[in-house]
Amino acid sequence: MVAPYISMAGIGKSFGPVHALKSVDLTIYPHEIHALLGENGAGKSTLMKVLSGIHAPTKGTITINEIDYDKLDHKMAAKLGIGIIYQELSVIDELTVLENLYIGRHLTKKVCGVNIVDWKEMRVRAAMMLLRIGLKVDLEEKVANLSISHKQMLEIAKTLMLDARVIIMDEPTSSLTNKEVDYLFLIMNQLRKEGTAIVYISHKLAEIRRICDRYTVMKDGSSVCSGRVSEVSNDDIVHLMVGRELQNRFNRMKESTGNVERDTVFEVKNVTSRDRKKVRDISFSVSRGEILGFAGLVGSGRTELMDCLFGVDKRSSGEIRLNGRDISPRSPLDAVKKGMAYITESRRDNGFFPNFSIAQNMAISHSLKSGGFKGAMGLFREAEERTVAESQRQLLALKCHSVAQNITELSGGNQQKVLISKWLCCNPEVIIFDEPTRGIDVGAKAEIYKVMRGLADEGKVILMVSSELPEIIAVCDRIAVFCEGRLTQILTNRDNLSEEEIMAWALPQE
Repeated sequence: MVAPYISMAGIGKSFGPVHALKSVDLTIYPHEIHALLGENGAGKSTLMKVLSGIHAPTKGTITINEIDYDKLDHKMAAKLGIGIIYQELSVIDELTVLENLYIGRHLTKKVCGVNIVDWKEMRVRAAMMLLRIGLKVDLEEKVANLSISHKQMLEIAKTLMLDARVIIMDEPTSSLTNKEVDYLFLIMNQLRKEGTAIVYISHKLAEIRRICDRYTVMKDGSSVCSGRVSEVSNDDIVHLMVGRELQNRFNRMKESTGNVERDTVFEVKNVTSRDRKKVRDISFSVSRGEILGFAGLVGSGRTELMDCLFGVDKRSSGEIRLNGRDISPRSPLDAVKKGMAYITESRRDNGFFPNFSIAQNMAISHSLKSGGFKGAMGLFREAEERTVAESQRQLLALKCHSVAQNITELSGGNQQKVLISKWLCCNPEVIIFDEPTRGIDVGAKAEIYKVMRGLADEGKVILMVSSELPEIIAVCDRIAVFCEGRLTQILTNRDNLSEEEIMAWALPQE
């Protein structure tokens, strides 16, 4: 039997009185892809930071290649062949591909007794590594010009150049297209054959079943179960993760519990983007209390439309009406003042302020909306923002120790709740949710769906962009399908609506 390369036994980690990890066991073998599963906040990232030497464990033992360690530091972990690729990629856009591959560890040679950078040897080794993983890019190309999938491959190349025997991948497919995911999995399969072990963190059960050999489930800072992926069903995994049964399609989410009158309140007429390509002549209307979904392939124009509606991007033509009045926002602040809100698809890039507390992130939109001089006079009032934050915390069942915590300390699902709270403080009538459950676990997804349906039952208009067809079928009342910048069809969501029917309208006809 093959001996494990890494065994973690009884790992615990405390941050003051908070026990992030209680007792975790994890075994990783060569030639395998190991799924690490659990809800947001279960302790997966903390455990991987212990393994990669970022955090020292409070208790437990890490055994690597049959040698025991009480703790690791970052350099020691790298020397032992442990590499980590975070969900937020660490490549530097301003540098070239070659420079990124050798950050902090340039090769040198002696010339006349003086050490100088050996660019020739670096290029040779870098070219061999890119050839190994099949990444066809110029070594002198600026990383800013690469696609997300190529940046992901570059991260893998950086890790392998450190002679990594174990690669930790945290949500590696969250920003990739289906074609790019296929290519990533091809590389992962090749690495597995070569003997590399991969720890794969993802909430996408279809991917887990497709690529992973074994799994470990974590819950509340402890490991609860391990085994072979082929021997458990998706329902079993979900039950282990959340400790309760969840219906895969959340079919009851479409059933309104309120008595909202279904009069039309939001209308979009002939909206076209400034470049006349990304969004072309879009018209639709939404009733009070309705969730209208937007489906389509990546690049079909869904997010671009939302940017036009919210005033992020300029329109060349079109009209946006709310309650019969033309509001056509000229800027995001104008949209907020006129009753709109926008939960963007990228939490970290443009969703929240990472250096602000939970309370400050919640209060900022309200401060800008109520402040004068185009929001410049929106001032923070600490007592008021704490009161607002505490009420929102209870309303959305936000899991945190204090609203004074920095928002980056929260799990992805709870960060998403903070973003929703930020906009609810403004009392909007139209709320745009762009990929609202990306990168969060199944339990947190169900809570977000419940929040959305509750807002609709209060009479809000909800516009939901999602790339997950089962999700959009389960949650939305109607579905607007996009293809190449155009609205091809609006489907009424009945029980027999299928993913195939949506895709038929989302694919180019020629």
